[in-house]
Amino acid sequence: MIRGKKILSYVVLVLLSLAVWLPLWSLLMSALTSSDELERTIGPAFRENGGQAVLPVLPTWPTLQPLTELLLDTPGFFSVFWNTCLLVFPQVLGQLLVGAPAAWALAQKELQGRKLILGLYIVLMLLPFQVLMAPSYFVLRRLSLLDTPWAIILPGVFSTLPVFLMSRSFSGIPPELIEAAKLDGANAIQIFVKIGLPLGRPGILAAAVLSFLEAWSAIEQPMSFLRSQEHWPFSLFLPVISSENLASGLAAGLITLIPAVLIFKFGQKYLELGIQAEGGLG
Repeated sequence: MIRGKKILSYVVLVLLSLAVWLPLWSLLMSALTSSDELERTIGPAFRENGGQAVLPVLPTWPTLQPLTELLLDTPGFFSVFWNTCLLVFPQVLGQLLVGAPAAWALAQKELQGRKLILGLYIVLMLLPFQVLMAPSYFVLRRLSLLDTPWAIILPGVFSTLPVFLMSRSFSGIPPELIEAAKLDGANAIQIFVKIGLPLGRPGILAAAVLSFLEAWSAIEQPMSFLRSQEHWPFSLFLPVISSENLASGLAAGLITLIPAVLIFKFGQKYLELGIQAEGGLG
């Protein structure tokens, strides 16, 4: 009976793994498939008149043609890559510079109205972008920031999720360490830099990883606040290039996925530590 349950659990895990890996495998194989073969197999799924599409497990003749065309014959790809980096990295850096001190204050300082502030953070964190889209649009238009990278960077810098994650990590720091540092003459900034940042590193890195993944794949914010194609990130570029050249679009999708996978692989340990961080916010 126990052996049967183990076999059943293995089968379920294998099926779930296939559900996750099959799209990734298909994307990888599509990036190694010629344009003509892609048009014959999965091309009907991308046409308005439709048709029967076939998802091949392996390409008939593997080729680097889609990747070559994308990297050598599509200069707009590198412009979009730079646009994406310009939008993502300042957001993540700004979230750490702004969010870490705010999270430390919420976790370690006895502030008046602290619970109310935390409640507002949680409410704002749970609100979907669609609720905040209209007020954000009017504020950005008033500040003449629409259709500029700042329309994406500034709202991202003041995101509430990184503050929530880092404050949970900071709240797990033993109060005895902070009291000992105060007795040794350390001021508030020294305590934050020498004790808070090193011991709160799992939460900080977890927030950085999640913020990068969210900003890298964001589509609603750029679609709402960026009009000029010269500012477009990957999320807006991929549908356009896929409609023009299916092979190049799938190759671009594969290359777009690589940084996110590498960041997640690097930060997986810190994500687990950040989620397991002890201490509460009460």
